Amino acid sequence: MTVAAPLALYIHWPFCVAKCPYCDFNSHVREGVDQAAWREALLRDLAHEAALLPGRTLGSIFFGGGTPSLMPPETIAALIDAAAGHWSFADTIEITMEANPNSAEAARFGQAAQAGVNRISLGLQALEDEALRFLGRAHDVREGLAALDAAQGCVDRVSIDLIYARPGQSRDDWEAELGRALAFGTDHLSLYQLTIEPGTRFETDVRKGAFVPADPDHAAELFELTQAMTGAVRRPAYEVSNHAAPGQESAHNLAYWRYADYAGIGPGAHGRRGGLATVRHKKPENWMSALDRNGHGLAEERTLDAAEQAGEALMMGLRLAEGVDLAALARRTGLAQASLVDGDAIVRLSGHGLLTQHGDRLMVTPQGMLLLDGILAEIVAV
Repeated sequence: MTVAAPLALYIHWPFCVAKCPYCDFNSHVREGVDQAAWREALLRDLAHEAALLPGRTLGSIFFGGGTPSLMPPETIAALIDAAAGHWSFADTIEITMEANPNSAEAARFGQAAQAGVNRISLGLQALEDEALRFLGRAHDVREGLAALDAAQGCVDRVSIDLIYARPGQSRDDWEAELGRALAFGTDHLSLYQLTIEPGTRFETDVRKGAFVPADPDHAAELFELTQAMTGAVRRPAYEVSNHAAPGQESAHNLAYWRYADYAGIGPGAHGRRGGLATVRHKKPENWMSALDRNGHGLAEERTLDAAEQAGEALMMGLRLAEGVDLAALARRTGLAQASLVDGDAIVRLSGHGLLTQHGDRLMVTPQGMLLLDGILAEIVAV
């Protein structure tokens, strides 16, 4: 009998103090938030999902957003306690809170830790004040480093986010900035190239000629530098943009990339529940109205056929350095292994050093990660 992988729980807090110009996440600015009403609503949404996923062991909880460090610690504690009542917790459960480095939020890190948070993902984004202003961040470097100290003093596991390949950023600039970040001693780093997402203010700025994004060849050079520097200090990439010391990978994000079940609650949250794709209402007010009507915030619940599940598992799993076990995926979906991927494309791309295959395990090489979207389009056959 196959034992189900631990369940992951994602809780979305949709509110921010301001909308960053690069952000396309489901975040909203509101003058006021009825905290008691939101706590009750999230608890109801959680109870609905838990009733549909009985008897599972919870391996991770992730408070994402938006800016979940704006959540009252009482709400964080209530949700963690409720989750513990619905499911059993793995001995090594990872409970992450995304956080901005503003002083007011950093002052509450200790309360979040007392509520049960044991990992903080801190959005530093840059270590230069001019870059932070460009990115629309509300903190400066001094404030960011103070928040990092506060986080490291409250929990054992801290991850930092940085955005690179910014306009005008040279190789030497990024080498110095990344070197400084690696000296902070965090065991996990999320290092993202600046991407101009549709619907963001940056998209409008680029269209109007306010700035020119980094040249793709230059961005590729910075990506390769990133891999070399992180690898040299035993923080290799275990996913395209995520780097960790051995054993410090994000359990929650690994659940996504390994295509395990995860429950998503709160506005706009997605989930995968036993072959069903779930999506919550995106706008906070619509989500609240749905809860009042239906007792949950679901906007969509759709059955994924075997081919769709296999395609999603490949798209997610091939982001990982460990790749995908094609035989295991075939057994899981009931599809023939040969039908999952284009064998001729794999041979061709392997010859260019972009893929490697050991037995049934297919992996994208570090060189291939630069071209991941194109590789996936060529080899995924379902």
